[in-house]
Amino acid sequence: MSTILRDELSSELSAGCAELKLEVSEQQVEALCDYLELLAKWNKAYNLTAVREPSAMLRKHLLDSLAIAPLLVGERLIDVGTGAGLPGVPLAILYPEREFHLLDSNSKKTRFLFQVKTALGLDNMSVHHARVESFQAAQKFDAVLSRAFASLDDMVSGCRHLLAPKGQFLAMKGIWPEEELAAVAKVCDILSVTAVAVPGLPDQRHLVAMVLRDQPAA
Repeated sequence: MSTILRDELSSELSAGCAELKLEVSEQQVEALCDYLELLAKWNKAYNLTAVREPSAMLRKHLLDSLAIAPLLVGERLIDVGTGAGLPGVPLAILYPEREFHLLDSNSKKTRFLFQVKTALGLDNMSVHHARVESFQAAQKFDAVLSRAFASLDDMVSGCRHLLAPKGQFLAMKGIWPEEELAAVAKVCDILSVTAVAVPGLPDQRHLVAMVLRDQPAA
């Protein structure tokens, strides 16, 4: 990535964070750009995302992930089906005081994430290569986060064993997921469905927050 392109992306990223009303330091902007540069580089060989252009990655991946930051809950979160680290990596950079676990069954993607963790020094981020159904954590999570991982019904059935008591499911969706919400209405209380505006993207985005009606035992 050329210095000129990186400077342009850095400026757009800073402007996008300002539009989202996020307080981001120069060091965090640099770390986010480092992640973007690694993603663009590794994507050529590992096919981590169908988005190829760094400028499109910035809007469709980084800013899309950061747009939900004000809606996060809890101190210990797991990003299920994280893929190339979205939204987990940008959020781990933004919130160093929180603990993020990134889970994916694709070994190419988790190898990339280990590289990101090392290169960026993200001590608050852990990477797990496993299927969600078989993954067991020593400590449950305040929030289970997903971005285009599965339907709400599949998310609840596949991830409920990961939730701490009173923990929340946080599902990133495109258009208002009316049918999916109806499918989980018997097992979950829907806390909110919040419209999220992503700088530079006209597409609809929503974050669904849910809790299990029958909470897991402590």
